[in-house]
Amino acid sequence: MIFTETKLKGAYVIDVARIADNRGFFGRSYCTNEFEEYGLNTNIVQTNVSYNKKKGTLRGLHTQNAPFEETKLVRCTRGAIYDVIVDLRPASETYKQWIGAELTADNYRMLYVPEGFAHGFITLEDESDVTYQVTQFYTPQTEQGFRWDDPAFSINWPIQPQIISEKDQHHLLFKNNIAV
Repeated sequence: MIFTETKLKGAYVIDVARIADNRGFFGRSYCTNEFEEYGLNTNIVQTNVSYNKKKGTLRGLHTQNAPFEETKLVRCTRGAIYDVIVDLRPASETYKQWIGAELTADNYRMLYVPEGFAHGFITLEDESDVTYQVTQFYTPQTEQGFRWDDPAFSINWPIQPQIISEKDQHHLLFKNNIAV
């Protein structure tokens, strides 16, 4: 695997190192030893799948609060998404900054999302599937969300959302590390 740290410390774009021949290619999408070499959390306890019918479906921004903060490893297995993470660690030098990465079924790229980040994505194609492995079990009472268009983050989404759940439409705005 090829690990590329983003401008947000601890967050990585991970590409599959491909060994190709006339059949196609072989590569690893997860290896505990390689993740541990980078000091990354390997305690995967749950794998989630998100099926999205239409291009322009937006999910997020989601996070789980302490003591159930989770690390995520996100991959698009069909279609394409623009995956976004926001650093919500108050002591971080990149606090409230965001990055986005295009994850597609064809590029096999993954995004490693550390604890303390909000996460969301928008589908770039119809029929997009997203798989994410997480290090905490889903705990609804610790879930928190922030608006996808929150001016505190100024995320530059590549397309305008067409479908947003009722729940995600009513997330609160973020201001100075508190929902307002």
